[in-house]
Amino acid sequence: MEKQKSLFLSKLEENQDKLYRLCSIYSDNNEDSKDLFQEVLVQIWKSMSSFKGNSSIGTWMFRIALNVCLRFKSKYTKNQNRFIRLDSMTICNIGSEVEDKNNNEKLITLRKCIKKLNDGDKAIVALYLEGLAYREISEILGLSENHVAVKIKRIKLKLFNCINGIS
Repeated sequence: MEKQKSLFLSKLEENQDKLYRLCSIYSDNNEDSKDLFQEVLVQIWKSMSSFKGNSSIGTWMFRIALNVCLRFKSKYTKNQNRFIRLDSMTICNIGSEVEDKNNNEKLITLRKCIKKLNDGDKAIVALYLEGLAYREISEILGLSENHVAVKIKRIKLKLFNCINGIS
């Protein structure tokens, strides 16, 4: 149990930022991202004893995270019509530093375009943006490496067109 805990904590430290960014792609706001990330961690911890080493533990963690995110998205979509969101309400942190507006706008536009993609394409681009190799993406998603390469090329074109306002 102590060895499992040590492995979990060390791999979490290596991958937590990447896992959180994956969660943020499948959620609409910071609070949902945090909740989703927490659920991902719980599921990874619960599954630690079933890790067989057939892939790297990082790849295995992404597979679990992606499954949790897709389940969340499915539940969220079903419940979306039952709740009213207060997206128009904004709380500002007065003490926060001013970010480079231009880069921030580009990042916001990219994130909006990624959120428009279907779930399969979102998964591929999220893993790609985290720097995973095509081989690792193919292992996580159960696709061939060649198929991943083709999909990434098509997704890049979709994102380019979205960012530049081309239909």
